[in-house]
Amino acid sequence: MPNTKSAAKAMRQAIVRRARNIKAKDKFKDAVKEVKKLIAAGKKSDAVKAMQAAMSALDKAAKTRVIHKNTASRKKSRLAKAIAKLK
Repeated sequence: MPNTKSAAKAMRQAIVRRARNIKAKDKFKDAVKEVKKLIAAGKKSDAVKAMQAAMSALDKAAKTRVIHKNTASRKKSRLAKAIAKLK
């Protein structure tokens, strides 16, 4: 238990921030999984559409520092490369 008012507030803030970070992380992970699933199925046009949602989710997560910007960039690059391989 926190000993001071400021420590109690910091604990409340940490709980809210953690929930927000988990939500953002889940959102981009689900979006990336969807793109990978479509790539595996060979559905290029659907994968391109899903890729836009994944890029947006990754950029938002990077902007709010849920993940590092280079991690987001690397994930986007690898997905784009995989889509480009499809015929």
